[in-house]
Formats: sequence, structure tokens, C-alpha cells
Amino acid sequence: MSDFWAGLVQVGILLAALALVYRPFGDYLARVYTSERHWRAERALYRLFRVNPASEQRWSTYAASVLAFSFVSIVVLYLLQRLQPLLPWNFGRGAIEPGMAFNTAISFVTNTNWQSYSGEVAMGHFVQLAGLTVQNFLSAAVGMAVAVVLVRGFVRRGTDRLGNFWVDLTRGTVRVLLPISAAVAVVLVALGVVQSLRSGVTVSNPDGSRSTIALAPAASQEAIKELGTNGGGIFNANSAHPFENPNPWTNLLEIFLLLVIPVSMTRAFGTMVTNRKQGYTLLSVMGVLWSAMLAVAWWAETHPNGPAALLAGASMEGKEQRFGIGQSVLFATSTTGTSTGAVNSMHDSYSGLGGGVPLLNMLLGEVTPGGVGAGLYGILVLAIIAMFLAGLMVGRTPEYLGKKLGRREVTCAAVAMLAMPTVVLLGTGAALLMPGELDAALNNTGPHGLSEVLYAYASAGNNNGSAFAGLTVTSDWFQSSLGVAMLLGRFVPIIAVLCLAGSLAAQRKVPETSGTLPTTSPLFGSLLAGTVVLVAALTFIPALALGPIAEALA
Repeated sequence: MSDFWAGLVQVGILLAALALVYRPFGDYLARVYTSERHWRAERALYRLFRVNPASEQRWSTYAASVLAFSFVSIVVLYLLQRLQPLLPWNFGRGAIEPGMAFNTAISFVTNTNWQSYSGEVAMGHFVQLAGLTVQNFLSAAVGMAVAVVLVRGFVRRGTDRLGNFWVDLTRGTVRVLLPISAAVAVVLVALGVVQSLRSGVTVSNPDGSRSTIALAPAASQEAIKELGTNGGGIFNANSAHPFENPNPWTNLLEIFLLLVIPVSMTRAFGTMVTNRKQGYTLLSVMGVLWSAMLAVAWWAETHPNGPAALLAGASMEGKEQRFGIGQSVLFATSTTGTSTGAVNSMHDSYSGLGGGVPLLNMLLGEVTPGGVGAGLYGILVLAIIAMFLAGLMVGRTPEYLGKKLGRREVTCAAVAMLAMPTVVLLGTGAALLMPGELDAALNNTGPHGLSEVLYAYASAGNNNGSAFAGLTVTSDWFQSSLGVAMLLGRFVPIIAVLCLAGSLAAQRKVPETSGTLPTTSPLFGSLLAGTVVLVAALTFIPALALGPIAEALA
């Protein structure tokens, strides 16, 4: 079997697995957030933290809870890194320097998991487990909670109550993320992923010298890293490291994990609004865009235009031989279509067009299918913008799921939509205006160098966390500016989405009329897909033309 057909078989297995779990898992997610029953473990947590699970919050109180919880999480994670020499399992590793600790704390709390350090060298196991892995669970649960609140905004009528953040956070963690991650970690160990509390093992080399190979509890972190669309690797090579991702089966499982919750959230959405066709429409848009990006990247990497790649017959630089081009581009497309940011190949080594696909995936807003929770509320925001554009064309007030989209709703959606482009373009522009910082950080010049800078801020502003590489971001400027980009890229949209949910929940449902645009039709799906592409095209085409497009045409 040729590499091409083997890759197609792997894509087919992935899609079949997602289709198999889509209905039961999506319906389970809906039950998690609509059930009135509290598990015994959850009630114990509520008593411990003095939470009244029966009380519900306004959108402003819910937003304050999200911000307060995230602020405390950043402070705790920062202190864990700074106090590492005093903690167990530090293996003699020193305190993380302030700029890097600041960047890393924000990165993991915002579900970005951008890393400017080598995990096996900088972090001890206690910081990895008690700090980074804990935030892998909690940051993912926050994203799911915000998405569910927006869905409640469409479902509820004439109320200012949207649920309880602490209940939603607990349920997402206890009922979804923890049990699945525990089961997957066992499977990963069985498939060859390392799980060890030792710092390393010393081995003899053929020349008689001895080397130490780093070890870590990789399987337990790998499971939630992919399931929660986190992406931070316990080893510097991330999912290209054989201890994290040893063979094609683990690779396929990890791709499945990073897609399964974002995909299934569309089913949960349809179930919660009592119209499952609504979820299918969103899923179809996500699927078409994901497939298009995968096809372009695959074609670009199998049709190289560089002299070295032409002589070799393929573009294998920066890719693992055990995965090949098919599983490499499948991973790259999926990890940047979600907010995962894990990598099993070096995106910097892709061709101009192939490397442009992961970048464009993020600039589309990461809605193909997006991160855990963030993908669903991101595409719902764009659906509101699409309905607003349709209303302008026919001259009537737009509606979506029985709710009027007036000035307040469209303003909230616009703020949520524009936050990321603002952060990305301002951050990239500011970096380019600092030649001293840039000259010391860039390994490449010209269009490829611009792509590296644009990719870094796109990754931070979208809370993706993947790196194009070729850009050294350990200076105080990059640590600080990327940290601020992560904060704004995460919390400005969240606040806008919660405000939008509060405005929608306060409305009464309006009946459909002959002038209402059906939102389960192919016409609406095309309008939504066009809006996703149009927003990115109008915003980023000038920057892309100077970077990956120019490189691809060179």
C-alpha cells in the first residue's frame, strides 16, 4: 500500500471513530450540564469550597467568577515555578526565571500551553503534575463552561440567570475530563508511552560513554494534553518525542482525543436547544473547512518545490519517519484547527503553502472544529455575525434560534470576533518595530521570518500554543508581550460571550415567520462558512501575502 493510500485509511479510521462516539458522547455532554443531580464527590467539593450548587449567577457574576478563578490560578502556578527548588521531585532544577514563569503561568491557565522552555530540563515532576497538569484540566473545563452558558442564553427566556460557574467547572472536570483521561492514560501506557516518576535513566553508548535519557510521567499528561486541547508537552519535542507518541497508533489516538470533545459539543448544542439539526449544521461547516485545510496541506507537502525536497522526492524535513507525511499533516491540521498546539512535526520545515495552512487555521478563529468549548462559542459568535449580514441584505432585524439580534447582541459578537485579530496584528506589528529584539530572536529573514513572527502571535492570541519554530522567544519582551496576547485573546472573548449570553437569556423567544432564514439549511451553512473565511481574508490577507503566500510563490 502506498503512503498516500495508507494516509487515507488512517483518516478514514479517525472519521469513523469520531462518528461512532458522536451521538452517545454528545448526548452525555448535554446531560452533564443539564442534570439536576449532583454526584457525591461533587457535593463534597461544594461543601469544601462553600459553594451553594442550587444558586445561579447573572452573566456579570459568572464572568467575575471566571476571572477571579483564573487570576488565582495564575498566581499559584507562578509561585510553584518560582519556588521549585523547595518542592519535592525537583531533581536539582532551579527556580524558573520571572519572565518565563509569568509567561508559562498565563499560558497554561488560558489553555494556550505555549512553551518557551525545555520541559525535561526546566521543570521537575511536582511542578509538571501539581501545576501544569492541573491547569490542563481546569482551563479546559472553563472553556466548556463558557460554551454551555452561551447555549443556555439561547435556551432560556426572560431570565438573568445562566447557571453557576463553580458547578459547571466541577462537572466538566469530574464527569468528563478526569474519567476519560484516566482511561486513556492506561491505554497510552499499554501502547508504549512512558509513565515514570524517575528523572531519567543512564544508558551506555556504543563508544563506551554514558548518557542520561530523561523520563517523566508522560502518559498521564499526554491524555489530558490532547483531550483538553491543551498542547503543552512534558518533553521539549512534544508529540514528536517517542516517549510521548511512539507509533502510528498512539498518533491516531491523540488526534482523535484532540478532536472528540469539540466535535461532540455540536451534538450537545443541538440536544440542548432541542433541535439537533442545528448542531449538524455547525458540524458540517467545521468539517468542510477542516477537510479543505487538510487537503491543501497534504497536497503541498507531497508536491514540494524546494531543490532539496525535489531531490529527495518528498518534503520529509522536520517530520518523523514513523508518521510520514500523511499523519504529520493530519496532526498539524487538527492541532491548529483546534486550540491544542501539540505538534508531531516541525511546522517551520513545511513548504510555504503547507506551513501557511496551520497559520491560516488559527487565523480563521480556530473553529475547525476549535478548542474544547472555545470552538463552539467561537462558531456561534460567527453564526450571529452571519445572521447580521443576512439581515442587512434583506433589510430586517436578524434572528437566531428564536432570539432577536439587536445592537447589544451584535456588539458583543463583534467584540468577541475582533479581539483576536487586534491582538495578533498589534503584537506582530510591535515586534517588527523592535529590530533589536527581532534580530536576536529570528533565525530567518524575508517572508519566512515574517511568517515565524506572525505565527507566534497568532498562536498566542488564539490560545493555540503551537510554535512555528525558528523564533527564540526567551527575551523579556517576547515573554511579556506573548503573555499579554494570551490574556487578551482568552478573556476578552469570554467576557463578550458571557455578556452576549446574558442579553439572549433576557429575551423572550420570537416565533418564526416566512421571512426567517432557516439556520439548518445548506444556504445558512454556506453563509456561515463564507463569513468565517471572509472575516479572516479581510483581516489577514495583507499579512499572509507578505509571508507564506510570498514564500509559496517564490
